[in-house]
Amino acid sequence: MRNFVALFLVALIAGCAAYGRYQLDQRYGAPDPGRFDQSRSTAALPIEYRRDVKPILDSRCVVCHACYDAPCQLQLGSYEGVTRGANGEWVYDAARLLAAEPTRLFQDAASNAEWRTKGFHPVLNERSPAAEPNREAGVLARLLALKRRFEFPQYGLLPQDRYDFSLDRSQQCPAIEEIGRFESEHPEWGMPYGLPPLSERENRTVTAWLEAGGPAAPEPSLTEAQRDQIARWEAFLNGADAKTRLMSRYLYEHWFLAHLYFDELPPGDYFELVRSRTPPGRPIDLVATRRPYDDPGVARVYYRLRPHRPALVSKTHMPYALNAARMARIKAWFLDEPYAVKALPSYDPKVSANPFIAFEQIPVRSRYRLLLDEAQFTVMNFIKGPVCRGQVALNVITDHFWIGFMHPDIPVFNETSGFLADVLKEVSLPTEQQSNALLTKWLSYSRGQTDYLRRKSEMANRRFTGSNSPSLSMLWDGDGNNANAALTVFRHFDSASVVKGLLGDRPQTALIMGYTLLERIHYLLVAGFDVYGNTAHQLEARLYMDFLRMEGELNFLALLPGGDRNAVRDLWYRGAGDEVKSYLNGSKAYFTQRTGVEYRTGDPLPELFGLWKAHLAPVLDHRHDLAESARDDPNADLLKKLAGLRGRVLSFLPESSFLTVQGVDGVGRHYTLIRNSAHSNISELFSEANRRLPDEDTLLVASGFIGAYPNAFYRLRSNRLAAFVDLVSRLRSEQDYAALAARFAVRRTDPRFWAQSDAVHEAFRRADPVEASLFDFNRLENR
Repeated sequence: MRNFVALFLVALIAGCAAYGRYQLDQRYGAPDPGRFDQSRSTAALPIEYRRDVKPILDSRCVVCHACYDAPCQLQLGSYEGVTRGANGEWVYDAARLLAAEPTRLFQDAASNAEWRTKGFHPVLNERSPAAEPNREAGVLARLLALKRRFEFPQYGLLPQDRYDFSLDRSQQCPAIEEIGRFESEHPEWGMPYGLPPLSERENRTVTAWLEAGGPAAPEPSLTEAQRDQIARWEAFLNGADAKTRLMSRYLYEHWFLAHLYFDELPPGDYFELVRSRTPPGRPIDLVATRRPYDDPGVARVYYRLRPHRPALVSKTHMPYALNAARMARIKAWFLDEPYAVKALPSYDPKVSANPFIAFEQIPVRSRYRLLLDEAQFTVMNFIKGPVCRGQVALNVITDHFWIGFMHPDIPVFNETSGFLADVLKEVSLPTEQQSNALLTKWLSYSRGQTDYLRRKSEMANRRFTGSNSPSLSMLWDGDGNNANAALTVFRHFDSASVVKGLLGDRPQTALIMGYTLLERIHYLLVAGFDVYGNTAHQLEARLYMDFLRMEGELNFLALLPGGDRNAVRDLWYRGAGDEVKSYLNGSKAYFTQRTGVEYRTGDPLPELFGLWKAHLAPVLDHRHDLAESARDDPNADLLKKLAGLRGRVLSFLPESSFLTVQGVDGVGRHYTLIRNSAHSNISELFSEANRRLPDEDTLLVASGFIGAYPNAFYRLRSNRLAAFVDLVSRLRSEQDYAALAARFAVRRTDPRFWAQSDAVHEAFRRADPVEASLFDFNRLENR
């Protein structure tokens, strides 16, 4: 009976949608999906998309509607995204048995008619282009109007029985044929959802644009200077010789997510490296494959630069500078080195999915130098790539850890890296199965990793002896001028971020990474990961990352005295399962030689952290460090007191929040508060709450902005900062936090919300014009 009722309801809804479509066709004519495919002249119109509307959509809509996790796949950061429309299918689907067809904007369809065949419905009117149908037959116009009909609260919390802000909430993606039912069932759900409405001026502008038919002028032409730079780089990347072709393939597979910019030109414009069937000088004929190393289906591809069109959003923005100095370094590493390319590698998955086979002809040091040159970008790919979304994907890392790198110029590195790269030609990654993986192969991957770690340990125990004992001198020092030598990673429950420098005095763990480890993670989580792949594919990537994280941790532990390594390792893996303990305790899987670090205290772990900071002091990035004294920042002393809080009181704070302190001088200073949640171990996939250790939580207070997904905004005058710190120190319950938020938070209902959002984004742009981008509000709390 229940199944019959469900089928009846589905049929009823489908019938209502068909009747609604018939009524619209009768009133306004049949839809024309090609209506918005071509830009048109807007010279005679008072309102135009790029000049008048896009700034509003970016600041009010893109903050929730961008990238893969945009609700209903509605990406509003570009004209093409607006005209493509919405699709109720999940991109992040934890129960997908078979890989889905990709729906990547600017890649997987070339027209709105094609998007309609892929399940997207329009949010603009595609029928008669008159003012009434543009207003009444467009989903976007109707949702904006719906927002104006409901009086949005101006204080307090939004009712939890009527608003759902969870990541896995049920999607409501009404097409125009269903909009009437949606309006009657959810009168409070106009856009922006769960946030204050647009201002009168903003609403008039967008509504007038929609009524005018959503006009947009053609994309602006590139400047002569940009064309010159593009021509120079495309000529460099598309030489006919085998050495250049192999180099460019390697660069593409590591840059395909980059937002490339020419730092010798005025800032603001970014480009993407793509594969094309056509050479430089001709229009790009895009090769769109699931992965950057998939077979392009043509005898030769060309590597081309095209403008990045969508608005920049922090969760995907990964800037990478192109300039003459970088080209010279790449040329020295990849073209001037005396090696020969006898044959170009195939695109067979057993070759292309394993970089140690595909690129074995390129010297290891050359490949490693490229990854180190912008190490933050390299690691950022692991974090901002599509794999990192949601708590299960992120609980493979601790909430606060440091990363250092093996030095590429010490002889022992060249020996060990060459050896390990050769070994890894026989070790498969799960991504070799492509997008429809089978968990039945998991044991073979586990055995391969165990055998690799055994051989690595045997080699390390032979090579790292005497004067070669592991010491801080073996860590890359950025060549004395590169701040990428040290990184700090933060996990914010279901998102993460990475910054340059060693933030905090005592991270929860630390990793030392060399070439092979960086490369394997890149091909596991970035180049080889398919966000549209099936559940087994995604699960295997998460499980395999446990092995790679532990390998980096063991590298770090080798710097500790032999008698202290097990104690630190056991602290990191308290309560871990028997399989994990067996893996960690394997006699062949652990380094047994003495450390080369000289210790002077009886507590070597914090001492090692301090020595590490001192060793890299000349190149450490301090942009996020709190000021040393009140002379530099009048809030410094109170913020250091806040950062000194420890334990259970912090568990009531959001994972990541932005604090604005308005000074008596009228200057607003901005900080990030990051709660580092402690766990007994992170070696299990589920039941994370059972492994929480709130008594060990810490708080990091950073200058500026860290993270893409703020959970809360706080705004206060400097003379109220002491009261804020005091209230945080006395948090004992959710009621205590509610009292704190009522006094200091700019909640979702606060009439100041958009002004605070604008102020934060403007401060970000002033402080860092290159990294500045839009934060995502999908994780804002309703507390």
